[in-house]
Amino acid sequence: MRALVYQNNELRFTRDHSVPTKPKYNEALIRVTHAGICGTDLEITKGYMGFQGVPGHEFVGIVESCGEERFVGKRVVGEINVGCGVCPSCLNRRRNHCPNRSVLGILNKDGAFAEQLTLSNKNLHLVPDLVTDEEAVFVEPLAAAFEITQQIPLRPTDKVCVMGDGRLGLLVSQVLALTGCNLVAAGRYEEKLAIVKERGIDTTCNPDFPQNEFDVVVDCSGSAAGFDLARKWVKPRGTIVLKTTVAEREAVDLNSLVIDEVTVVGSRCGPFAPALRALAMKSVDVRPLIEKTFPLEEGVEAFHYASQKGALKVLLRI
Repeated sequence: MRALVYQNNELRFTRDHSVPTKPKYNEALIRVTHAGICGTDLEITKGYMGFQGVPGHEFVGIVESCGEERFVGKRVVGEINVGCGVCPSCLNRRRNHCPNRSVLGILNKDGAFAEQLTLSNKNLHLVPDLVTDEEAVFVEPLAAAFEITQQIPLRPTDKVCVMGDGRLGLLVSQVLALTGCNLVAAGRYEEKLAIVKERGIDTTCNPDFPQNEFDVVVDCSGSAAGFDLARKWVKPRGTIVLKTTVAEREAVDLNSLVIDEVTVVGSRCGPFAPALRALAMKSVDVRPLIEKTFPLEEGVEAFHYASQKGALKVLLRI
């Protein structure tokens, strides 16, 4: 089948990649229609996670075969962590942290930049008719944005800064605005911040906030240096939420975290149900984030385009 493959430090397009093996009894075979390139995919091509194979984890597709008839022939999106099902984490509904898990397009499992993929039935979610294929590609990163609201309580009196005007930062800003907190989105590009400014969110370009300005700082900067800036802006006893994953991290001054009693929250994958509802109800608008769509055959070019500074969401039409 056609696929984008990352191997031996090279991303290449091929027409001869092996089709997925016959799905297990609890898996679905999915024909991918669209997929999105995200920051994690770009970091994989720099060595992140040591992944080899077909990358891609933001997708929408049609189920071709599945043990659960309700999915067959329907559009689905899928959670990316596949747990073993028998360890304490899986048995306690924490399969995202299963020590034996595979992660679609990131760890030990071929991903969505191919014509077909397999995924556990438990990971699948039906896509409402009101959500287009292009919008559905955003469910996984939008769910990651909603995860923040599951991890920390946000009050209207909380002063919150979202660092980063990239793909994830703009999604996080829209989601946190729904909580009613005192929010500002900080970035470098006025034209990108304008996407959330039009939804009534305060924005600032090239910010120079005073030290200890915010109760909560969410790092979606995509930069290894982002944490130091978040540390500068957060108040004592405040919270830093880390959304950025990079191949290399800079050293962190842990002493200052102890002295100021700062809480650091790692935040990764999140709940799909509220993400799908938000897209269907248009309480979050992802359409302005779509910058360009490439056919799969031009996937390498699409990666180059997505890696440019200031690029928003690049989609692959499979």
